[in-house]
Amino acid sequence: MKRAMFEYTKMILSKVSFDPNLFYKELQKGIDRLLPYEVEELKVWLEAYTKNKPELLKSRVLMDKWYKLRLSTNR
Repeated sequence: MKRAMFEYTKMILSKVSFDPNLFYKELQKGIDRLLPYEVEELKVWLEAYTKNKPELLKSRVLMDKWYKLRLSTNR
């Protein structure tokens, strides 16, 4: 069931990629709803998806914040 949420998140992100602010908001929602290992997979997808979309680079910052937060809570 959770795998469906991962695929749904990717679909939504690709549909709203025309608007960087909306993309960022939907990415935040996805991070909140997905399991940690799915967020890691989403990070890989995000890096590939935004490679040629400089307007979406703000979203990579959000992923970096998530990773820093996760690392600090695992110590």
